Amino acid sequence: MNNILFAASECVPFIKTGGLADVVGALPQYLDKKQFDVRVIMPYYTCIPDKYRNEFKYVHHFYMDYGMRSEGVHVGIMEYEYNGITFYFVDNEYYFKCDSPYSPDLKWDIERFTFFCKAVLAILPVIGFRPDIIHCHDWQASMIPVFLHSAFATNPFFSSTKTIMTIHNLKFQGVWDIDTFKFNTALPDYMFTSDKLEFHNNANMLKGGLVYADYITTVSETYAEEIKYPFYGEQLDGLLRARSASLRGILNGIDYKVFDPAHDNKIFADYTAKNAKTKKAENKKKLQEQLGLPVDEGKYMIAIISRLTDQKGLDLVNYAIERICDENTQFVIIGTGDPRYENMFTHYQWKYPERVSANILYSDELAHKLYAAADTMLMPSLFEPCGLTQLIALRYGTLPIVRETGGLKDTVTPYNEFDGTGNGFSFANYNGDEMLGVINYSKHIYYNHRKQWDKMVQRAMEQDFSWNSSARQYEGMYSWMINW
Repeated sequence: MNNILFAASECVPFIKTGGLADVVGALPQYLDKKQFDVRVIMPYYTCIPDKYRNEFKYVHHFYMDYGMRSEGVHVGIMEYEYNGITFYFVDNEYYFKCDSPYSPDLKWDIERFTFFCKAVLAILPVIGFRPDIIHCHDWQASMIPVFLHSAFATNPFFSSTKTIMTIHNLKFQGVWDIDTFKFNTALPDYMFTSDKLEFHNNANMLKGGLVYADYITTVSETYAEEIKYPFYGEQLDGLLRARSASLRGILNGIDYKVFDPAHDNKIFADYTAKNAKTKKAENKKKLQEQLGLPVDEGKYMIAIISRLTDQKGLDLVNYAIERICDENTQFVIIGTGDPRYENMFTHYQWKYPERVSANILYSDELAHKLYAAADTMLMPSLFEPCGLTQLIALRYGTLPIVRETGGLKDTVTPYNEFDGTGNGFSFANYNGDEMLGVINYSKHIYYNHRKQWDKMVQRAMEQDFSWNSSARQYEGMYSWMINW
């Protein structure tokens, strides 16, 4: 039996702000339990819902040296089993008493998550779980490989432990001044050089993880290539090129038990690939009614379910929205984020109340209803490491319209009317006119070649983007690393 520990700042069902939590919560369930004992460790936030917190079991506590502080810092260990997976929680109320897992103060988050990384390693001998691999997710867990090569380097307990660093979004790195890092880590000066943690005269947590991890992964094959170049590399492209032999992309999956239009109590009418045409129309009419849009199954419904940020290509939408919202189109948006985009969608709902529904909120239930009702899902992202929205959309027979980047390029095959292939629509350049052209082309196929459209919906729903395929790739990588 091989031991794998996932370390992350969030995980479903306990805390979720984005796709990271879905990955950390779902992937362990799909790994072969006869071959791997996979456990997960995360902070014991006070904002974890009480229905879980009240079930957690106290294991132990101790005091740990943390950086250059004169007194030891409390480390508590809580444990909980969920769906057959053991979860550990690092307890320290000073750091993890919070209303949400991240704060607006990056310096504070860097201190909290640096503590988390050191505590993870300090806890393992106490609970007697010796990982063959510690799988570290994003910058919040990225100091684990660094501490493993410094403070814990001589501890025989970790003599055979290897680390994997997974980048879910390279944009977020945990950068602050070197003096603060020295105070929080007590690392020697030689680790704050340009080939290690130093980054433009500051220190960079993610960079440290990428330097010291035994292997690096990211969440799609195309993104693994893109980040080796300056446009996508967020100033770490040189390091990623240098480590390219130890870098690979493995596409995220989605949990097909959660996202299943045939058994989804959040949508108006369940359906399969065989009866999608009539049942999606039923879902559309019921959602139109709920949102106060004209009830007409003949309308072309285009959706956005997204954080409303620049990364998501919303400046292109802003450029083209007057021309997207013609009299045959209904545009439904769910999301929150940059006030500029929140206000933009709210304005167009005011201007075209029969064509635009701006839902400036996040509602899982409403999102499921929109996946089931919409005809297309618009994702014109500037960059997209993997993207889960298009995978869910495909599962529900809602055809994605995407820009060819990262995981969007790896999962959406553009429709080819000559050989009848494809599961969506795509455009290559980050350009509003190009995006609009593809949207208009999709409308043309929807209205004038409906038989081909329905076949495409069926193809989309029959594809497998569950965790099964990705989990086999992770199993292969783990086995290879343990035996190298």
